[in-house]
Amino acid sequence: MYDSFYGIREECGVLGIWSKNDSSIAKSIYYGLLSLQHRGQEAAGIAVCDTKGNHGNLNIHKDMGLVSEVFTEDRLKLLKGNIGIGHVRYSTTGDSNVANAQPFASYYLKGTLALVHNGNIVNSNQLKTKLMNEGIIFKANTDTEVIEVLLAQKRAKAGSIESAVKETVSELVGGYALIIMSPRKLVAVRDSLGLKPMCIGKYQDGWIIASESCALSSLGAEFIRDVKPGEIITISDNGIVSDTSLCPKDHAHCVFEYIYFARLDSVIDSHSVYSARFRSGQMLAKAYPIEADIVSGVPESGLTAAAGYAYESGIPNVNVFYKNGYLGRTFIKPTQEERISAVHMKLNVVPELVKDKRIVIIDDSIVRGNTMANLVNKLRDAGAKEVHVRISSPPFLYPCYYGTDVPDNSQLIATQMFIDDIRKAINSDSLGYMKLEDLDAIVPGLPLCKACFNGLYPTSIDR
Repeated sequence: MYDSFYGIREECGVLGIWSKNDSSIAKSIYYGLLSLQHRGQEAAGIAVCDTKGNHGNLNIHKDMGLVSEVFTEDRLKLLKGNIGIGHVRYSTTGDSNVANAQPFASYYLKGTLALVHNGNIVNSNQLKTKLMNEGIIFKANTDTEVIEVLLAQKRAKAGSIESAVKETVSELVGGYALIIMSPRKLVAVRDSLGLKPMCIGKYQDGWIIASESCALSSLGAEFIRDVKPGEIITISDNGIVSDTSLCPKDHAHCVFEYIYFARLDSVIDSHSVYSARFRSGQMLAKAYPIEADIVSGVPESGLTAAAGYAYESGIPNVNVFYKNGYLGRTFIKPTQEERISAVHMKLNVVPELVKDKRIVIIDDSIVRGNTMANLVNKLRDAGAKEVHVRISSPPFLYPCYYGTDVPDNSQLIATQMFIDDIRKAINSDSLGYMKLEDLDAIVPGLPLCKACFNGLYPTSIDR
């Protein structure tokens, strides 16, 4: 749970399925997108193509809202095709409107290609300027459109879609998971740093590409492996072809996939998300021991870390919060007052569990401080004797440029206050953040990007 239920968000989730015979693949994509809903809740879309029928005749539907709001049974029946791509969106670049919803299959691609994209292209402004100088007029303002235009330009000259994709991504700097659908093929590529997750699965008589393995599990697909950083995967009648010529030696995987973004049942780059969060709680218990009566995680983000903290400390793990699951997307409330009101309605305390108790409360982050202050005060109002806060990430100090919506420094409480001042602001008896040097222990052996915590960005970017 991010501060005020809207503070830090992942940009998107992507999914693609290639089937030999299933002409109703849109329904499978729909169910796969439902399992990726946590990665984007503003818009959803599906594009399909029939490789055995009208080649090049793309069929697409997208709109604002959750997957279940955008697609009805009747709408899915109209999306006939045996290959397709899907997308769930939260915008970090571009306005939140249907014009920026994905998949993109528009003017520049002349209806022959469609693409979905998760991440952020940090050199998009330079690429856009270059393309505009070549006479391209942009209709939207997202980095996905920059990819679209660049791809269309390369495809007009390249001998194959694979070559066009390779030339396109060679010019991109940033974090991204990208799936392109041509009339007969799916082409998927992961950024060279491995910042954005992407995996491959075997599905019925075909293949599936998805942001997370949980999408494969939800469809009963067999997990094959993660896409390598920089790898280009092509799926067609010839099976799967891998191009690793752009794969570098050094990687920098986003640590926040393990702290919060990814679904608990996913495995990313051979590391269980559940195990990573459990270990983070153990590390917090070792770093900040305290005498307390109970440990409680903030739903949903702090629950697994709380279990790890309780296991390591021996303090009973008790869920003291009731989460109202029927309030919808509180993070899109338009004013700060409405957002705070929504937070009050979304989580309540069970008074008999906290009265006269010393409580350790675990969450994944503090961004602005509003939500945590509200929760601490709710616990005190319910009779808690002491409230100790533990956070399973280090303090946010720097913005992210790779597709994670970390606010600018002026909105990050840790850049404005010392830790003890934050403790006072949230009204807790003590406050402990995950130590930066402990982050590597939650996913042993995996090179991580920690730029939002230490300012060490893994590539040279224009800030």
